[in-house]
Amino acid sequence: MTPTPVLSDLTTRAKATAHSRTPTCPCAAATLTDRPDGTVVRHADTVAKAHAPNTDPTHLTARLTLAATLPDVLLPPLTPTPTDLHGRLVTFWPYGAPVDPDDPDAAPWEEAATLLARLHRTPAPPGLPPMRGPAKAARAIARLNATASQPATAPVLRAWSALPAWARAEAMPDLPGQRPFPTLCHGDLHLGQLVRHPAPDGPWLLIDVDDLGIGDPTWDLARPAAWYACGLLPPDEWTRFLTAYRTAGGQAVPADGDPWPALDVAARALTVQTAALAIVKATAAGRPLDDVQQAVVDACARMGSVPPELGQGHAK
Repeated sequence: MTPTPVLSDLTTRAKATAHSRTPTCPCAAATLTDRPDGTVVRHADTVAKAHAPNTDPTHLTARLTLAATLPDVLLPPLTPTPTDLHGRLVTFWPYGAPVDPDDPDAAPWEEAATLLARLHRTPAPPGLPPMRGPAKAARAIARLNATASQPATAPVLRAWSALPAWARAEAMPDLPGQRPFPTLCHGDLHLGQLVRHPAPDGPWLLIDVDDLGIGDPTWDLARPAAWYACGLLPPDEWTRFLTAYRTAGGQAVPADGDPWPALDVAARALTVQTAALAIVKATAAGRPLDDVQQAVVDACARMGSVPPELGQGHAK
């Protein structure tokens, strides 16, 4: 496949930045991601990212500035100011060693939960945009609606329509008397968003600030909660994650007792988002859903018989 101008020139810029940082650069290079919504390349100890087209420069700069001030939680950028490349905003980062997908027993659930708790306890600076999690879920539904209808489509759309407005990106959450708001949130937490820096065995840090902002912190716990509810995350791993979050003082759930009244809505939203994207991708590839994707769709179907728990004061 012929490299796109963005990929080719981004690779050149990553090399130049790496050489400015390390004159004796070993020149090991790789393309980490090349998708329409983001291209990421690595050259030695430097990573360059071309963000999605139409990324708001003011919002991205605010997110980068915040990451630079929280180096014990977020991987700090090499510079808090993005540059332009073929109309795309580009940022530069130090390389961090990612989670090993072939060693699930070593997944850093406790570390991820602790980092989230620290982030949620951090006062949100003025000018930070909303966390983009619900907006990404809404875009997944828009993609589903633009895809040829499948048998799995209807239960996913029913589950989506039952969610409160804030989880569909139609309103900000209403949290009277529940917890300080606005809360600083990552917006897209999963194990692929953690790296060790310095590589290979430095402390774990959160990466990817594209969805960082203010919002409901339950969203950051929603993906592992959804996986657990769908039977895709073993109970002991969920317990490790939740216990570590509570121990670190995270405010998305009560300090003890049943966390589900707080997590239910966000977990449902992430389940719907995951199912919608699964259907879109399977349809585009002309193949049936695999077992994991079908499990998520089945969870959406079960949601239709049980209304969401609005335990945090959210209004539909």
